[in-house]
Amino acid sequence: MSEWIFYAFAALAVAGALGMVLNVRNTVAGALSLVATMVSLGGIYVMLGAYLIGVLQILVYAGAIVVVFLFVVMLLNLREDGFASGRQWATKAVGATLGVAAAVGLIGLLPAHFPEAAALPEGFGGYRVVAALLFTDYVLAFEVSSLLLLSAMVGAVILARRSTD
Repeated sequence: MSEWIFYAFAALAVAGALGMVLNVRNTVAGALSLVATMVSLGGIYVMLGAYLIGVLQILVYAGAIVVVFLFVVMLLNLREDGFASGRQWATKAVGATLGVAAAVGLIGLLPAHFPEAAALPEGFGGYRVVAALLFTDYVLAFEVSSLLLLSAMVGAVILARRSTD
């Protein structure tokens, strides 16, 4: 039964990712597809027993990051299309061709049967293990990512600022 739930979450993640990529004209619909992808990935983490990571996936990515993304899109107020209408079909055709080729290559790598999954270590996905790793081994990456997010927000405000001349 849990395999079917996993496959349902995986199919939802792939469908959401495709919806995000293929919604070239409507960025809000692309953001909602991103939410579907992140929620399904959170469900997969919960199925693995990593409850903290699953909840953080949903809260941080499906909640906060998508809200910031929509805020920036509405702040910039982009009205024009990035692609000419004649070029969109070619871009989608090339993307679909590359996607099908990548899918065929990945399916060719799958073995005939999967080995039995190994047992998870004690405390896998728990808050103590994550906090210990985050603030010891990965503290530099954590701080750099916070500075990157801060600079992205400042850049969005500068881009959105109207000239008062």
